[in-house]
Amino acid sequence: MAKIRLYADNCCDLEQDYLQELGIDSIALKVNINGKSYRDRVDLSPSQFYELIKEAGVMPTTSQVNPAEFEEEFRKILEEGDNEIIYVAFSSGLSGTYQSACIARDMVDPQRITVIDSRSASLGYGLTLIRAARAIAQGLSKEEVIQEIMDNIQRMEHVFIVGDFEMLKRGGRVSAASAFIGSLLSIKVIAEIKEGKINPVEKVKGLKKAKKRLLEIMAERGDNLSEQLIGIAHSNDYEGALKIKDMIAEQFGCQHFIISEIGAVIGAHVGAGTYPVFFLRK
Repeated sequence: MAKIRLYADNCCDLEQDYLQELGIDSIALKVNINGKSYRDRVDLSPSQFYELIKEAGVMPTTSQVNPAEFEEEFRKILEEGDNEIIYVAFSSGLSGTYQSACIARDMVDPQRITVIDSRSASLGYGLTLIRAARAIAQGLSKEEVIQEIMDNIQRMEHVFIVGDFEMLKRGGRVSAASAFIGSLLSIKVIAEIKEGKINPVEKVKGLKKAKKRLLEIMAERGDNLSEQLIGIAHSNDYEGALKIKDMIAEQFGCQHFIISEIGAVIGAHVGAGTYPVFFLRK
C-alpha cells in the first residue's frame, strides 16, 4: 500500500517545526522587498518581516511558486519510495500557486499526485492540514483523507479585523478616499474569505468594538464551538491574539486553540495589526 505524503505551502502559517511534527512536506512562496526576494518563514520570520516593512516604508510584493519548482519537489518525493502525494494549496483566489502545482502534477504523475485548492489562507488553511495529517496518522485511505479535507474546506470560516487600510487599497478592496477617511477615524474593516477571496463584510468604529463583533459572528455561524480547535492569528501582536483567545474561551467554553503569527506572504496583503479567527460553520 502506497504511503500518503501530505504536502503544503507556507501560506498555512504553521511553523516549520510543527509541519515536520505533523509529517507535512512544504514549499515556500516568496515576498519581495526593496528588490530582494525572501522565502516566507525560511529566510524571513514573520516578526522580521513586519520590522523590515516598517523600516523600509515600502509596499512588499509576493511571488507564487512556479511549475518547475513543484515538478522538482514532486519528483523527489515520488522517487523516495512507494508514495502518493496530496498537496493542499493556498487559495487559488489569492495566488497562482495552485495552478502551478496542477501543471507540475500533469507533468510528473497525475495518478499519484492529487492537488486540492484549499480556498483558504493562514490558519484556515492550517486547520485543514492538521485535520488531514491526523487522518493520515489514523490510517485512513487516500479517499477518506480527501473527504476529511473537503469537509473542512467547505465549512471553514475566516473572519478577521484588517490591520492596514493601505494594504486593502492597494489590493483594490477599498478606494483611496475610504482608506484615508478610515485611517483618520480609526475605522476597522471586518473581512472574510469567501470562495477563496478576501471580501470586506462591514466597518466598525475602533478595535474594541471590532473584536466584540468577531465574537458575535462566531456565535452566529459557528458549529459546536466548544469542541472545536479554534485558530487565532495575528500580525505583530501576540498579546492581542491572547486577549481574543481569552474572550473566545470565556464566551464559548473553547479549550483547544492554535495561535500563530501571520507570515510575510499573507501579511503583505493585510498588514500589521490584523486579527483573524478560524472555525467551522454549521
